[in-house]
Formats: sequence, structure tokens, C-alpha cells
Amino acid sequence: MLLRQLREVMAEPLASQARLDKIVDLIAENMRADVCSFYVLRDDGALELFATHGLKAESVHLTTLRLGEGLVGLIAAEAEPLSLDDAPSHPAFAYRPETGEEKYNSFLGVPVLRAGQTLGVLVVQNADHRHYGEDEAEAMLTTATILAEMVATSDFVNLIRPGSEIDLRRSRMFNGVSFTDGIALGKVVLHDPRVVVTNFIAEDTDAEKLRLDAALETMRVSIDAMLDHGDMQPSSDHREILETYRMFANDRGWVNRLTEAIGNGLSAEAAVERVQNDTRARMLRQTDPYIRDRLHDLDDLANRLLRVLTNSNQPAQRDLPDNAILVARNMGPAELLEYDRTKLRGVVLEEGGATAHVAIVARSLGVVAVGQAQSIVSMCESGDDIIIDGSAGQVHLRPTREVEQTYIDKVRISARRRAHYAALKNRPSVTRDGVEITLLHNSGLVADLPMLDDTGATGVGLFRTELQFMIASRLPRLKEQAELYAEALAIAGDRPIVFRLLDIGGDKVLPYLRSTAEENPAMGYRSIRLGLDRPGLLRTQIRALLQAANGRPLRILVPMVTETFEFRQTKQVIVKEIERLKRAGHKAPEKLEIGAMIEVPSLLFELDQIMPEADFVSIGSNDLVQFLTAADRANPRVSKAYDPIALPRLRAIRLVVDAAARHGKPVTMCGELAGKPIEALALMAIGMTRLSMGPASIGPIKEMILNLELKPVQAAVAEALGAGANGHTIRTLLTEWVERQNLPIG
Repeated sequence: MLLRQLREVMAEPLASQARLDKIVDLIAENMRADVCSFYVLRDDGALELFATHGLKAESVHLTTLRLGEGLVGLIAAEAEPLSLDDAPSHPAFAYRPETGEEKYNSFLGVPVLRAGQTLGVLVVQNADHRHYGEDEAEAMLTTATILAEMVATSDFVNLIRPGSEIDLRRSRMFNGVSFTDGIALGKVVLHDPRVVVTNFIAEDTDAEKLRLDAALETMRVSIDAMLDHGDMQPSSDHREILETYRMFANDRGWVNRLTEAIGNGLSAEAAVERVQNDTRARMLRQTDPYIRDRLHDLDDLANRLLRVLTNSNQPAQRDLPDNAILVARNMGPAELLEYDRTKLRGVVLEEGGATAHVAIVARSLGVVAVGQAQSIVSMCESGDDIIIDGSAGQVHLRPTREVEQTYIDKVRISARRRAHYAALKNRPSVTRDGVEITLLHNSGLVADLPMLDDTGATGVGLFRTELQFMIASRLPRLKEQAELYAEALAIAGDRPIVFRLLDIGGDKVLPYLRSTAEENPAMGYRSIRLGLDRPGLLRTQIRALLQAANGRPLRILVPMVTETFEFRQTKQVIVKEIERLKRAGHKAPEKLEIGAMIEVPSLLFELDQIMPEADFVSIGSNDLVQFLTAADRANPRVSKAYDPIALPRLRAIRLVVDAAARHGKPVTMCGELAGKPIEALALMAIGMTRLSMGPASIGPIKEMILNLELKPVQAAVAEALGAGANGHTIRTLLTEWVERQNLPIG
């Protein structure tokens, strides 16, 4: 009865205050309560009385309680219902004389929740020492679900005091991890948008229970089907997640709570929302990381069930508004590449590491990105204003006007800095003491290559060919590959471009390529290991590269070489393809250079064997540092635990530089280190003169080089590497040199 009346009130053309007043009157009448009050949490942490039946009318919008203060504040802080038959005797009771509530003894209060966040508190009181039972508490929680939607969708600007806002809509800042530099202002677009529940009240509870049962069965069958799929191996991480989903989907306690919520008058969709709200509120207050991880599983499961109930399936691709900022729990690089890059300004993830491949793709796209912004998905809505400060690793959700203006000013300054860097593009990259440094691009998309003209880079030190494979729905054919490589060569013109052979595996999964699940995919069946084991795949790519060159010079880089024999095997495949090319009457490259990528530590002990075989070498610092430290670069708990330019890592990199010098072979740093000022300075200090980086890093690194006197820094670092840095870290030592020479590094 109450829910039907509430629905009618929600449909009436009433002002917000009149609607709230009518709602508390209805609740008091149906609960046979002397008092019903509704408190809303403000952005300053105060709970403001927004409507009441039974307390003094003049106390509305005057009475406030802090979070944790009084019974109302206690409920808001703990997100748990509270039932008392003698409220004034409770130690948390706080008397507000303006309300006239001293004569009321029994008390029942419930939190008003949305996405697990406290929006406010709903209270009923009676003068009698009455005990509110579980059924009444459940009815109040059900009513609170309806109120939560009203708070989230109604305009309270005219009700709340000037300068304040309800907590749900307050400005929030998230400290995350920088993936890319830069600033982006725009609107939130949820990568996996929540299902919007529009029908909250059940017309027929029995019919709603049948709908729930049918949806649960459909969801269970779909999970079982995915688990039975041929690609799903016992040790797969994806399988473990689905096993967790299946466990929750068959949990009788969860299903019973859903059924009870329907029994209290909610639709099946609203019941799912209500139960997940309560669960999320409890789990958010847990400190155990395992429990918090399970919250993500439950969120995803609830969203799956809502999709079944509402027959809504997220489209594979969606139109983006201008200045879109993508917000997601996590996503793969291929998913990011599906979005329209002309409208995409930034990416914010709850998870991920700075060297994860989605971060690398974001840098390649020139998109500002931040990761590890905890809980941002549940706190934002599509269309919210958002600002990403890539340099600081900060995200401002629903920023204040002052914050927004600050960043608008920063964008203007940044534009001036870009103009300053553009003015440097034609200047030779030479230090003050005459050391020439070659600056190159890392790339992977043809759309990136025109930026060579903007930055003045001398070429492309690393072209990641796997990006073409990751954005395709099927394996690209020979002709398609050849056309892409030919276009890349044409844009580069006389500037060199190094094509890295297909580097898939690990977190770079091709959905159309059947693979066996592995315990440690980063150290598993990937890169050249996969290529040599599947020669058809390798030969097709090499054939496409040779055809694309059409007689022009060609540079091919072999990734993840573990031992010299793998490099020799790859060269043999290339030689055979050249012979085949000539027999077919096509031109062979006028000059063919084949390089080895050094990113597996074992190759450090075969440098004098690999150098004579290779025309050049490149260092992949992302994987090399990961393997040297046994720290997964995609795991935020350990990815930042070890400084990549600390003594052990810098000594390992110097081994490669020294071996390349002995054998007269060029060596290029292609990892993420090259694009960071202090790290780039460390590389130059050990003798590395070829650095390949994201286009946005060229300007800042070149400006540092033009102001740098390198030789004294090299001497200081050489001494530190030999003597153990004399208590200084390499980073501290280099920072001191930056200050001494007044180098621009930011």
C-alpha cells in the first residue's frame, strides 16, 4: 500500500519540498509512527533535516548532526539500521531542543543508500516504548530505496543552503597513478554503464519472483556455458572469476535476500539494486583487501542480473560526446582502441599499472590517463564533469568552479609550453658539451606517425605491430598487414622506422586466437616464442613487411629474445622469405637490418653472442625491469616497489650499452624510461645516446638535453655505479645534478 502511494506522490507535479513533506506524512501514517524524519547528507559532512512529520516544522533545514553524532549520525556513518525502544538512554543519543523530540522513546532509523554510498537517514519515532521488528525495519529499508532514487534524480538546489550541495553530488578528488602526462577536462562516460532501474515498485510480487527466478536461471546457464567453453582452462584467472560468479549466483542467502526484497513490494530490478546497495555499504567499510575484491565480483554479478532482467545489452561500440573521459574499473588495450579517438580526451581506471599495455596504448593515442583511482566507478554518473591531471595522477570529479578555473589556466599554460617545444623541433638534439642524442618515437598506429613532423623526432624507434591485430575482429590478412606497413613507411618518408614483430601474449590477448591459459602469462607463451612455434603467423607478417618495403630500407626488431638461437631461427625465416620474394619477381629491401630486443635477463649473459648476430639492439625496459625485480608491472601492489634506475637495474642496462659499444652496434632504449626526464638522464649518463619515447615526451626531453652538460654527470654516475653510490641513490644523485645545472624537467 505504502509503495503504491509513494509512486503516486513521485508522479505528482510537486515542488521538491512539498513532495518530501508528503512522503514523510505517508510513511508516518503507514508505520503508525508519531514522527517520521528524513535527513540528507551534505557535502560538508553534516546531516540536515530535510523533512519531518511530528517534529517542530521550524527545525527543517535548521537542525543538523555531524557524521557519527547522535543516533542519526551513527546510522549514516555505519550504514546499518538501528532499532531502539528507549532511544534517549542510548549513549549516542543527541538532543536537539529545536526539534521537540525529547518525548519520543522508540526509534527506528535506516540508511538511505545508493551504490553503497550514504545519501541520508530515514527515521520513525513513537512516544511509547515500542519495539520495531524486522518486518518494519525491512519495510523502512525498502522505502529508503525509493527515496535514494529521488535524492539522486531530484533538484535540491533550492532546498539546501547557498554554497552547499548534497554529498552524493559533491566534488571529489582521487589520488591515483599517472599513466600519461597532460590535463583533460570533459564529461564522464562509463565504459560499463550501470543499468538504470526505472520500475521500482512491484504490481504483482508473485510475478516479480517468477521473473527473478527466470533471470537467475538464465544468468547461471550463461555462466556455465562460458565455463564449459573449450578455451576455458582450469588455471585461468578468467575461469576463477567465473567460478566466483557461479558460487554467488547459487548462494541461497543472496537469493533469499532478493526474494524478501520483492516480498516487501519492490520490483525484481529494484530488489537487486536494494540488496547490492546494502552489501556494498557493508563491504566498503571492510579493510580486508580480499573482501573488497569480492565486492567487485558482486557488483559485476548484480549488473549481469540487471541486464538479464531489463533485456539490456551494452553495445560493442557507443557514440561518444565531445571531450569524453572514459571511466572504468579496468579494460584491455583492444577495448580502448575501439573508441573514437577524435572525441576521447582521457581515461580513468580503478585498477592497472603505469606500464600495463592499456597505459601504453593511451600514451600512443595521446590520451591523458590515470589509474588506481579507487571506487571512482561507483561514485560517478555518465555526464558528470571531470578533470584529469595526468602529471599529478589526480582526478577531480564534479570539480568546483575554482578548481575548474585553475585547470583551465593550466591548459592555457600547457598550450604555451607546447608552442615552446614546437619551436625547438628543428634544433639538433645536442648537449651543451657536444654529445648528440637521437630522439625517436614509440608508435603503433598510423594515425600517430604525422606527429613526427610536429616533434622533429628523427624517426620511429619502435612501431608496435600488434596494435593492428588487437583492434581487428579476426586475424589481419597478408594484404591488410602489407597495406598498413606501406602506409607507415610512406608517412615516415626518409626517416627510419623500426617494426617490432608481433608481440602478443601476457595481457595482450587476441580474442580470435585460441590460447591455453597460463599461471604466469607474462613469462609464458608469447612474443617470438609464439611466432617460432606458429611459423605461418610469423612468415605472413615478415612477408607483409618485405612486400610493404618494396625495395626501400627495412628494419625489423625481434621481441623477447631469450637465447641467441631464437634470434638465429628468426633470421633464417626472414632469409627464406626474401628468397621467396625474389622468386616471385618482387624487389628485396635495398638494406635490411634485423635487431634483437633485450628484455629477458638471461640474454644479459649472452651479449657477446647476440651482438655479432644483430644489426642493432633495443632495450625493452618495461619487461626487463619486471623480470629483474620479479615484480609484475600490472600489479599495483608491487609495480612501484622498485626504482627502475636503482643500482642493480642501471648496472644491467649498462651491460648492454657497453657490449653494444664493444661490437659497434647501435643500441636504443624503447621502454617507458626514455620518456621520463630523470630516467632519461640516467640512461644518457651510462652512455645511451638513442632514446625512443611517446611523442608527447620529445619536447621536454629535448629541452633538457639542450641545457645539459652531460660529461660531468656521466663521471658522477660512473663513480656511483662502481662505489655503490656512497649512500646516495642514483635518483637522488641525478636530482642534485638537475638542480646544480638548473635543468628544465617538467
